[in-house]
Parts: sequence; C-alpha cells; structure tokens
Amino acid sequence: MQRQKSSSRIAVYYELTKPKIWYLLVFTAFGGLVTASNIYGIEISVWTWLLAIFSVAAGSAAANTLTNYHDRDIDGIMERTKLRPLPSKRIYPAVKARNFGYILGGISLLLAWCISYTTSMEQGVWATTFIAFGLINNILIYSYALKRRSRLNILLGGLCGGSPPLVGWVAVTTADLWSMGLVLAGLVFVWIPLHIWSLTMHFKDDYNKVGVPMLTAVQSESMSARVIAASTIAMVVFSLVPLFLTGVSGLVYAATALASGGLMLALSGWVVVRPSEKSAWTLFKFSSPYLAVLFIGIMVDTAL
Repeated sequence: MQRQKSSSRIAVYYELTKPKIWYLLVFTAFGGLVTASNIYGIEISVWTWLLAIFSVAAGSAAANTLTNYHDRDIDGIMERTKLRPLPSKRIYPAVKARNFGYILGGISLLLAWCISYTTSMEQGVWATTFIAFGLINNILIYSYALKRRSRLNILLGGLCGGSPPLVGWVAVTTADLWSMGLVLAGLVFVWIPLHIWSLTMHFKDDYNKVGVPMLTAVQSESMSARVIAASTIAMVVFSLVPLFLTGVSGLVYAATALASGGLMLALSGWVVVRPSEKSAWTLFKFSSPYLAVLFIGIMVDTAL
C-alpha cells in the first residue's frame, strides 16, 4: 500500500511538470547536440550527453512547475486546467509545488555548469547562462510580468523556447553559435506564437473568463485567424533559413521544410476561411509534430 501511495505521489508531481511540453523542448536540445556534432564532426561524450539532456529536462520541468504554482488561482477556474495537481489539491499545500520547482531549477543549473568539466569552461558557462535565461524569461517575464497584462505576452515571453537547442549546441561547440546555433533557437521561438495562439483561440472562453488577454482570445475570430495565418507564414519562411547556412546540404531538409510547411499553411488557410475553435485546434495539434519534423530533417540532412 505504501509503495502504491509513493508511485501515485511521483505520478502527480510528474504531471505537475507538464511532460508533453518538456519532452519536445528536450528533443530540440537533442537536435542542437546532433546537428553541431554532425557539422563539426565532434564526438560527444556520454557524460556531456547526459548533462545537456537532463539539464534541459530539469530546467523545463522547473519552469512549468513554477508557472503552474503562479497560475494556480486561474487554473482552478478554467475548464481546461481545473483538474491539474494544484487546483485539484492533489498537491497541497501549494508551497510543496513551489519548493519542488526551486529544486528542479537548482538541479538544472548545476547540471549545465557541470558541462564545464566534460567540455570546456566556456561551454559550461554558456550552457548555464542559457538555462538561467530560459528560467527567468519563462517564469518572471512571461508568467509573472506579461501573461495577465499584455495581449502580446507570448512574443517577449517566448524567447525562453530558444534556450534548449542553444544548450545542446554549446555542449558540443561554441563555433557558429550566433549563426547556426541561433537559427535553431529561432525555429523554436518563431514556432511558439503559432502554437500558443492556435491553442488560445480554441479555449478563448476559458482565457476570457479569467481575464488573461491572450491575443487570439480577445480578438474576433476573423482577426485571430489572420494573426495565426501571419505567424504560420513567418514560421514557414524562417524554416528555410538553415538552407543558406554552412553544413546543411539542402536536399533532405528542403524537402522536409517545404512539405511540412505546406501542410501548416494549408491548415492555417483553413483557419482563415473557416475561423472556429475546431480549425484552430486542428492546427494546434499539428504544430508540435511540425517542429519535431523540422529538427529531424535538419539532423538527417547534416548527417549526410
């Protein structure tokens, strides 16, 4: 019985971290590691792999946990979120979740710093800096400062999405950090508005109920559809940038980016023609695999 209670408690804390979100972010860090290794032919030690992947996993989980802690009041009102661990009081008192988030954040920073011992001090410093930036941007800038105040909250608050691939990149090399490394980060950053705005259009009643002014929740459906279409076009256009950088042959990645981008444009076109919660939800559901497909394409391309 005690073992069952312990496993149930672990499952609840695991749910608190929003694993579906950090799975994808960890995958982009993996993409940064593989792409940098492929381009420069640098062999990555097992310890570097583990430190980079788990620092991103812990950091992303920490950010999700602490934003859940901050949003527990509105999560209890919204239909989509009222059964989360904090509003449902499966974790009580809430301070337990806050402390858990602090511990995860500390672990993520420590693991990133330890990259200094498997690579170089410079690489460890950069990895720690990117983890710290991701935590600060997601928790303080997005969740605390902007989410409940600005309809453009996700633009500045979404910069944290670029941290995981940058951590992966610097765990291998600092060469071309501000070209290819930054472009990988940019793929995630430009993807975030498309992903979030399509979600909030689907759940706009929930967001309006709690007074969170997400852009596509407070605008009309037709205006929201045009905003989503514009963000999709920006994402698809930006996805072609790697083709102009050293290390990408263009064959595999071009086909991947054009095919998947064409699908996303078609879905966003459907949102414009028939703006509705259903069309926005469909676009949202395709957006996560779309980002993963882009990173798979670039990893395969640079390996050839």
